Amino acid sequence: MQKLRKMAMGYITEITDLIIYIIKGVIIGIVASAPMGPVGVLCIRRTIKKGRIYGLMTGAGASMSDLIYAIITGYGISLLPFLQNPQNEFWMKLVGCALLCGFGIHMYRTKPAPKLQPESAKKGSLFKNFFTAFMITLCNPMIVFLFIALFNMFAPFVGTGENFVYTAAGFAAIVGGAMLWWLGLTYVINKTRNTFGEKGIIRMNRTIGGVVLTLAFFYAMFTLLNISITGFLFGV
Repeated sequence: MQKLRKMAMGYITEITDLIIYIIKGVIIGIVASAPMGPVGVLCIRRTIKKGRIYGLMTGAGASMSDLIYAIITGYGISLLPFLQNPQNEFWMKLVGCALLCGFGIHMYRTKPAPKLQPESAKKGSLFKNFFTAFMITLCNPMIVFLFIALFNMFAPFVGTGENFVYTAAGFAAIVGGAMLWWLGLTYVINKTRNTFGEKGIIRMNRTIGGVVLTLAFFYAMFTLLNISITGFLFGV
């Protein structure tokens, strides 16, 4: 009976850890996708002019590019012994919070991105809409710094190679979180297509910036007070 109990507790711990990894991945995916940069504006324009499915395919292309940068960041961090030392986890989280705070301030103050090339009257194939968004996002390597901030903030995360299932689930959750953002954005734009304009983008940027600043502030407080968020939420 004692052996069965230990096995059950082991399975529960593994499932809880997996859920935690997934939640972290979803949050990272949402925060990484939320900024209203060129692809965000492109997604809005395509949703208004072509339809929601074309906006979703634009977001999907951006999500795949984000996944590539997330993998590069995750495994890049795993190659640096300093960042893998548990004794440095405290400072990694604080640095991540500081970087995310700076990102939040930048988002709050950011005006709509410069207009892209006018959209063609033709809708084009779904793959073309996917691929153009993929390439636009891929040509913006600065997103690596955002992933570094998020990965440090939610350390430990993926890329350590200790458990393939956790790693795969974490990266898949990043894509899932990104797609949740694009699903929500295209839904809102589709419902407000006649009123959503430059002011709407400004309000969205300020809302995103405020949320990111709040997240960074509370995570920094939890870190300074040595309170584990996962432990606080899941009792682990």
